[in-house]
Amino acid sequence: MRFSSLAQWLAWQEQLHFRDIDPGLERVGIVWQRMGGTSRLPFKVVTVAGTNGKGSSVAITASILQAAGYKTATYTSPHLLRYNERISINGVPCDDATICAAFQRIDEARADVSLTYFEFATLAAADTFCREAVDVAVLEVGMGGRLDAVNLFDTDVALITPIGLDHTAWLGDNREQIGREKAGIMRSGKPVVCSEADPPQSVTAYADSLSAPSYQRNKAFSYEDGENGWHWQNQDVSLTDLPFPALAGKYQLQNSAAVIQVCQLLQQQGLVISEQAVRQGLESVCLSGRFQIIPGSVTRILDVTHNQQGAENLRQLLLDTPSSGRTYAVLGMLKDKDSNAVATALNDVIDHWFVAGLDGERGMSGQELAQNLSASLSTDNIDAHTTVADAYKAAMAKSVTGDRLLIFGSFHTVEAAMLLIPECQQPVPQAV
Repeated sequence: MRFSSLAQWLAWQEQLHFRDIDPGLERVGIVWQRMGGTSRLPFKVVTVAGTNGKGSSVAITASILQAAGYKTATYTSPHLLRYNERISINGVPCDDATICAAFQRIDEARADVSLTYFEFATLAAADTFCREAVDVAVLEVGMGGRLDAVNLFDTDVALITPIGLDHTAWLGDNREQIGREKAGIMRSGKPVVCSEADPPQSVTAYADSLSAPSYQRNKAFSYEDGENGWHWQNQDVSLTDLPFPALAGKYQLQNSAAVIQVCQLLQQQGLVISEQAVRQGLESVCLSGRFQIIPGSVTRILDVTHNQQGAENLRQLLLDTPSSGRTYAVLGMLKDKDSNAVATALNDVIDHWFVAGLDGERGMSGQELAQNLSASLSTDNIDAHTTVADAYKAAMAKSVTGDRLLIFGSFHTVEAAMLLIPECQQPVPQAV
């Protein structure tokens, strides 16, 4: 084996390819073919693309499928505390040895073909899921859809979550262009579910061109919020008084409604998913870093939101969750994100900003971020810090009992904060 530890494998992969992001399916497809794989995986596949709500939708789908008794795999990115989170079976991350063995098989097959860090992960997930004989896999697209490595594999049901402006340098600068890239996960004749009531026309047009049945919210299915539960229906099924999903935010009903439609389509394809499984899955779903509340004299809230649409959802969540004290924010973002749009969406609910630098080529320094925000926020309300740890400690020092601290802007920001919060570092079991 080339390396004996997962950390060594990952450090090597980070330097292997000449660029971090290199969209396209040719290289990764060649390696998968050499490994004996085809685009058709030997289990049911749900592929999830979109700008916001992907992670939540994956988690809800997997929770329901597990409750229905299926051996359910998930592939997600990025991770928060441990790489293993990306490749999980029945909610349990695969262990180091399993992932390293997959990396070795990929390395032997690729020969002189260069792969990115993400492409290694995607192939490792597919290889592991095949060897573990899972019943169904829920795959989250990393970026876009059409040229993302996850799109190497054919989907049985595609799910497209709300589309906003993100990764504009790669995907386009408007919803129609971005929507077309996301729509690339569709397959001819296979159904696609849209979480949005009004998705970009490029999405529905591409579905039509593939004769892919399209299920759009408020057309093919709908939901209503209630006092003690919520209601879902399509033309064939009505589910009343459903439990609210165990994820914060009313927008999770939008994600959950689309997921239930996905489950209805999987039933049409032969899976058995009872109403009880839907209810149990909604009640038991768990996902770190999505309005994750850490209680204490100062409440801390962790959220990976990093674009305007997500920030608007986050603002509403803060308004719906009253606080007796002040609300402070620790914000760290990557250079390719619209930090001004994010901060502007939240500024009226934040009393003071502690901005932090992030490492890596894509990371933005605290000073750069403060300079960006000064165009739309009062500089009196912005303190710049070198690291997330520095910003977090300064914000906690300023906070008093009853205040709350929102830590957000990137997976990297939340990860750095989690490493400082003992409650976030509980050991996680690993799957063999």
